[in-house]
Amino acid sequence: MTQILREHAMEIFRAGLAAADPEQAVLKALHLSQSGVLSVGDRKISLAGYDRVFVVGAGKAACPMARALEKTLPHITEGQIVTKYGHVMPLDFVKIVEGGHPVPDANGMLGARAIIGLLEGLTERDLVFCVISGGGSALLPLPAKGLTLAQKQEATSALLACGAPIQEMNAIRKHLSAVKGGQLVRIAHPATMISLVLSDVIGDDLDIIASGPTTPDPDTFQRCLEIIDRHQMCLNFPAEVMGHLERGAAGDLPETPKPGDPMFNHAHTLIVGSSRQSLLQARDKAKGLGYNTMILSSLIDGEAQDVAKVHAGIAKEILATGNPLQRPACVLSGGETTVTIKGKGKGGRNMEFALAAAIAIQGVEGALLFSAGTDGTDGPTDAAGAYCDGGTCSRAEAMGLDPHDYLLRNDSYNFFKKTEELVITGPTMTNVMDLRLILIS
Repeated sequence: MTQILREHAMEIFRAGLAAADPEQAVLKALHLSQSGVLSVGDRKISLAGYDRVFVVGAGKAACPMARALEKTLPHITEGQIVTKYGHVMPLDFVKIVEGGHPVPDANGMLGARAIIGLLEGLTERDLVFCVISGGGSALLPLPAKGLTLAQKQEATSALLACGAPIQEMNAIRKHLSAVKGGQLVRIAHPATMISLVLSDVIGDDLDIIASGPTTPDPDTFQRCLEIIDRHQMCLNFPAEVMGHLERGAAGDLPETPKPGDPMFNHAHTLIVGSSRQSLLQARDKAKGLGYNTMILSSLIDGEAQDVAKVHAGIAKEILATGNPLQRPACVLSGGETTVTIKGKGKGGRNMEFALAAAIAIQGVEGALLFSAGTDGTDGPTDAAGAYCDGGTCSRAEAMGLDPHDYLLRNDSYNFFKKTEELVITGPTMTNVMDLRLILIS
């Protein structure tokens, strides 16, 4: 039965991935009439009103999204996108730069400069399409004036290590950047900019996705300082970064563009894919496999270990009482957890979830818990996540492994590599956060 649950978990997960296919999501959002009027969601744009059309953007799904634009638009003057290493696919008109993620690198900075080079000096007769997806924050790492890439890398690493949620991470990233927090619109103004977004953040907040390069920024330098103080990160941040934020809070540096700025009258954004859509299709697949199903939430965040304990409790409740679902049952959830790193092991939030869940359901029969990133990458590893059942810890202990020790050292990848319970998909070319499953036979 455990093998069947594993196979079903992968089938359900892949159904969720299919719903988040970036190329199909963009193609569904666009329609070009014979008269040259482009429908983008509910908005209609006459291409005859523009002399040039550009495509820019960044993220793990940037290539398939750009390919959809190449298939739809009759002509693209020029294009430049940045994507993660290993996420490239052939394009005809749009140039590609590969960059580092989650910690930015020099290639990403070169890509950001190339994008700025395309956007500077545009006029009202220019139309820009910007494709944005998860990973865009790290892949557009051009530092604000006075900062270096190395300083931004150190700050990003500190944010990742402290377990800050993506909303707080990106508030700071926007204020250390020359392009994020609406600044791409500032650079391209007065051109018209259409942003197509594949959401990888809870609640689909546009200013958070990829740090909102084409969206008004409600965050401030002062909030950045408050976030750092709350996480007690001051000693882990480069002095130059702290000085930059403090000068901004004092009013000595310009703020990012805010809501109400008239430049955004020329900027329009459409979300083409999200976690909710992925969960719905995964749920339908689970129903087709014979499970009673429910979506717990698409908005779950918090420490991975804590979220795992809650999911384990739900699994035990179903087995004990049939509440909230009768067996066979599939409970799905989405969102993105965090990990406060205390050890020196190797892992990611999904594998950390699975390891904590394995400990919580040790000895429980008939349940499997699964968690994987829809981008195919969990932390700095080649795994998307992992799964576990009531026998995971017993099998591990028979191999001489201590699950509690591996969890304490944040070494979930090496634990599941030895138990052979890693989920490895390779690059999926999409990213709508994580998909978690509770399967009860």
